[in-house]
Amino acid sequence: MPARHSWEIPLLVIVVVLTVFAYLFAILMLLTGNIDQYVLLFAFAPLLLWIGRGMNFATQRINGVKMSPTQFPEGYRMVQEAAGRFGMKKVPDAYVVLGNGQINAFASGHGFRRYVVVYSDLFEVGGAARNPDALAFIIGHEVGHIAAGHTSYWRQVGMFLVSFLPILGSSLIRAQEYTADNHGFCNRHVGAPGAMQTLAGGKYLNPLVGFDEMADRAAQEKGFFVWVVNAMASHPVLTWRMWALRDRSRHGKLFLRPKQKPMHSPTAFQQPYPPYPPQGGYGETAPLFYSGGPTS
Repeated sequence: MPARHSWEIPLLVIVVVLTVFAYLFAILMLLTGNIDQYVLLFAFAPLLLWIGRGMNFATQRINGVKMSPTQFPEGYRMVQEAAGRFGMKKVPDAYVVLGNGQINAFASGHGFRRYVVVYSDLFEVGGAARNPDALAFIIGHEVGHIAAGHTSYWRQVGMFLVSFLPILGSSLIRAQEYTADNHGFCNRHVGAPGAMQTLAGGKYLNPLVGFDEMADRAAQEKGFFVWVVNAMASHPVLTWRMWALRDRSRHGKLFLRPKQKPMHSPTAFQQPYPPYPPQGGYGETAPLFYSGGPTS
């Protein structure tokens, strides 16, 4: 099974503890009549989050194209396979929505339902004439967020303070992204380079991006501001992310850049991929860029 990033749970515990204190402080301020917008925000955070998740799910249900055996069947099959590979009891719903040029996907949920949304521009990457393995990696990444519990309502209630915690909050989200990348790698490891090339160069120029050449720069690009950009980012910076996908001997870096070039084979991602037949019994039921609600 895919490994959870070693920093994810420790950072989650710290953020949850701080969030609980924020909730208690907001309730205390509310009871003593010291009310402002932040007090109201935290006092009603569970309700606001529940409403936001419900609205988001409804938006996908009434606007998105739901993947099925007759609509985007290749994506539907990839979601089924990823859920089976991760041992999930229910297969998430999956939708394709108009991307308008954006390269993105996310996972979320509401109530007992979980779902994946893939923007149409990103879904094009999986066309038969392009790189379906890259799409399988991305879908595995998003389904991995669900399998790892990142889309849970109670988890997001406990993490509500995350966007108010610079470096600490973004580090937790980055750790979750590394965990989801591990799921994507487990689901379709040969698709990892294509997925990263698409994030770097877009859906048309992706074949021109040298995966190994860009990953090598993770150890070459130095400086204080390089550290700051990574520390403040909700997603791993691309060079470090590529490095982590190529070097499977350790977890992706959160704070310190890789210091030396790892041993790797240029054909490491071209090994034969064993197909995973989905098993029966599933009942249908979560951006590559974090926006505070759905998990990417």
